[in-house]
Amino acid sequence: MTRILLWHGYLLGGSGSNVYTRALAREWSLAGHDVTVVCQEPTPKLYDLGRATVIRPELPNDLLPVFVLDNYPGLKARLLQDFSQEQLRRYVDANADALRALLPADLVFANHVLMGGPVAAATGCRFRIKVHGSELEYSMRGRSWLENWSHESLRSAEVVFVGSQHVRKVLEEVVGYINQVVEGPPGVNIDQFVRQDRGRALHNLIKEAKLDPPNPKNANEWLPDEGNAKRFATFFKTDKPMIIYFGKLIRNKGVQLLLEALSSLDARAVIVGFGDYRADLERLASRLPHQQILFTGHLEHRHLVHLLPLCDAAVVPSIFPEAFGMVAVEAAASGCPPLVARHSGLAEIATTLEKAYPKHLRHLTSFKSGDSTDLREKLAELLALSAKDRELIQSAGRRVVETHYSWTILAKRLLAPIT
Repeated sequence: MTRILLWHGYLLGGSGSNVYTRALAREWSLAGHDVTVVCQEPTPKLYDLGRATVIRPELPNDLLPVFVLDNYPGLKARLLQDFSQEQLRRYVDANADALRALLPADLVFANHVLMGGPVAAATGCRFRIKVHGSELEYSMRGRSWLENWSHESLRSAEVVFVGSQHVRKVLEEVVGYINQVVEGPPGVNIDQFVRQDRGRALHNLIKEAKLDPPNPKNANEWLPDEGNAKRFATFFKTDKPMIIYFGKLIRNKGVQLLLEALSSLDARAVIVGFGDYRADLERLASRLPHQQILFTGHLEHRHLVHLLPLCDAAVVPSIFPEAFGMVAVEAAASGCPPLVARHSGLAEIATTLEKAYPKHLRHLTSFKSGDSTDLREKLAELLALSAKDRELIQSAGRRVVETHYSWTILAKRLLAPIT
């Protein structure tokens, strides 16, 4: 048994690194390790963490350094690059103190170059770091003191994990050469994300939506929209093809390209997520035919495992570099073929899928970045596939996930001895 302190400065629901953290906590603890998660999640009982426990350290002046501004109830979120050096050092001290109070431990495993690197290094314990990529692109690039601070912190890490070749390249560009870098992509719970009969999937989706807490006027962006159960029941009463986007609703995610592509497609789309670009996207969607688009607000995995099997394609249209693209892999696991913008970490997913797809369908894994016309043409072809060809790519996608992206495989790899 290994005693692991898993540090994550944020919540356990929503973004990719949050999902990553809770998945590791679950896998490691169920494998028999003693896991304590140190994070800012106020309601950890909402999530399946296996046998892991959660500690929530108090932050100086309730200040939370973030890469993208969101609303964190009870905390004052501010962009990392807008913090003074003194404020960041106080943040590091508070979190390192919380970790040291939990020692002894065999390993500190921390997320994000910043602030995970400095926090883990300050404990004096053996530590490993997972680079997620958002910190590099949104907050660190071009800010020399943050870059230098990160380099010094990572030099003492036992291992620095990156999710893709793209992130390895960006890490070296921003932070400088780090010797102990190992690639290990994020994972998927292959027991949850599975193919389902559509009737059963819709029944289960509506059932989960009925369990959602009240969210009057959709005031809490971390919660699903009010009345989703009834809206799902109505929206999916159609034979039209269904497309899904799920992720942050910020401009860099490129959802506007999907809406442009839909203007001449006889298909519907579900837009899942929250962010400061939602109102703009809703205005764009209002120009499309009535009831072509459904915005759901934030959904958790308990919804998505049933929503994805109802959809015929999942689009990942980001116009900004992506470290990986966990959403594409979750879609593939569920039998919903992903179509991704061909760049950064997303291109690596497309390449992996292409190797498993039949030769005549390999071009349907990706589209030219920023090109809504190419997206529309690929979607039209994907949605018009014969039942035989659709089954071929659904089965191939599922095999790829089971072989390359299982959380169980990844969790073992992250604790393996480094040779």
